[in-house]
Amino acid sequence: MANHKTKLAAFCSGSGTNFQALFHAINERNLPAEFTLCLSNRSECGAITFARANGVPTLHLSEKQYDTSDEFAAAMLEALEEHQVDIILLAGYLRMVPRKVVDAYSMKMLNIHPALLPKFGGPGMYGIAVHKAVLEAGEKETGATIHYVDAEYDKGPLLLQRAVPVKPGDTPERLAERVLACEHQLYPDALEKLLIGSTR
Repeated sequence: MANHKTKLAAFCSGSGTNFQALFHAINERNLPAEFTLCLSNRSECGAITFARANGVPTLHLSEKQYDTSDEFAAAMLEALEEHQVDIILLAGYLRMVPRKVVDAYSMKMLNIHPALLPKFGGPGMYGIAVHKAVLEAGEKETGATIHYVDAEYDKGPLLLQRAVPVKPGDTPERLAERVLACEHQLYPDALEKLLIGSTR
């Protein structure tokens, strides 16, 4: 069992920079884990390209490919089982994960959110919209949150959070850059905490 590696799946919809940060951190920190799947609702995206270049199996899976949501969920569960996935890491996956998959991976699925939940979460709160809302609310700080996924958007139990100051004259784009840099540290820290109980 000493050589057992936890098998991970990354769910992505875009460039996959958090997936890349996680992938590199596993090697740099010698974490007992490996990615056995990168799943995307898009046939081509940055995350898929990175996965292919680094020997991680990829899968394009979209609800549009199936007649019913149950068929879609069944296909996702089948793929996860085929790749022996232990933990799912959502990294810019802009779709609701089917309830059957959420239930099957209860407390084994993480998501990253670019704000300090429970503030600025919920439907529609992703990407630049989050940072615009933070600035419009006059917040003095924001940050990033890693949380377990449950049936509601951004409502699952928190695993790790880190604050990022809001600076005078910030634009949503400037703030997004600083929060993203925080995310690239926080997600690997959260994975390490989950795998071996360490915090940095």
